[in-house]
Amino acid sequence: MADPQSYEALSNLFNTVISIHLTVMARADISTRYKDVCVLIPTLNEEESIGPVVEEFRAMGFQNILLADGHSTDGTVEIARAAGARIFVQSGSGKGQAMKEVFEVIEEDFILLIDGDGTYLPSDAPSLLEPVLEGKAEHVVGNRHGRMQGGALKRLNMFGNKMINSFFSTIYRVHLTDILSGYRAFSREGIGRLELSTPGFEIESEMTIESVKKGLRIIEVPITYRPRPAGTKTKLHPFRDGLKIILTIFRMAKTENPMFYFGLIGSLFAAAGFAIGLFVAKDWLYHRIDHIPLTILTAILIIVGFQLFLIGMQGDMMASMHRELIRELHRKK
Repeated sequence: MADPQSYEALSNLFNTVISIHLTVMARADISTRYKDVCVLIPTLNEEESIGPVVEEFRAMGFQNILLADGHSTDGTVEIARAAGARIFVQSGSGKGQAMKEVFEVIEEDFILLIDGDGTYLPSDAPSLLEPVLEGKAEHVVGNRHGRMQGGALKRLNMFGNKMINSFFSTIYRVHLTDILSGYRAFSREGIGRLELSTPGFEIESEMTIESVKKGLRIIEVPITYRPRPAGTKTKLHPFRDGLKIILTIFRMAKTENPMFYFGLIGSLFAAAGFAIGLFVAKDWLYHRIDHIPLTILTAILIIVGFQLFLIGMQGDMMASMHRELIRELHRKK
């Protein structure tokens, strides 16, 4: 008769075998479910973090991992290749330029976009991918504010992020809370409909705006956002890149929300005209001084402002008709 220790050893062995079997089956299931998913990782000098990112995706069963590298001068490419990633080196520079190039060569039906700096968790990938795999959305954005860890964003960056999101929501009349997130999922069909042109960190904003303009279904899911690994520096310059992002959002409003775009510019012209007009009127009333050139300038500024406002109204009607036409064509497809 076997002693209790033998029974315990056999039980532990059995549990270990079952655990290994279940792990292998789970990985095989993930590999099958995500065989048409390309994990796309844009990088530039991320040797401290890229290895664990690729390795974790490989451990989860993802087979198609593609690095879009911006001519790294450290060991990023070698580390990623050794961990099992394929390498694509962009011809130019800038994150946006890399995205435009690499989207042209991806053949998988679905794309999971994640930064290679170690701030995002590969384990959040299923929650991002499920909506596109199930046909519920063409564009899924990972909302960092859902589970943001302490110190992941500086106060200045947090403030700027909230301002930019509010600016976006006001112009495009779509409520999203993290349009700057670098963790996203797309269908390749959806990506193919986007007209992308920005070369730098404005690319996330442009992809979101283009998705709105093209009528793609966009949803947000909460994700974890961590501080960058110790000793690494962000490539984002808060003021310079923040200004570029704001200008991109405003520039693209010209066709999506003409009333806001032309109305704002028209309001600035009209306000300048009224300000100069008040000065001219004050001098004439109190000192009987004529300012003929300034009077003419006042009239021009107010008239131009009013005309821009009318252009915005007309453009808004045309944009609404265009959106309805695009939606109807998409429904018929």
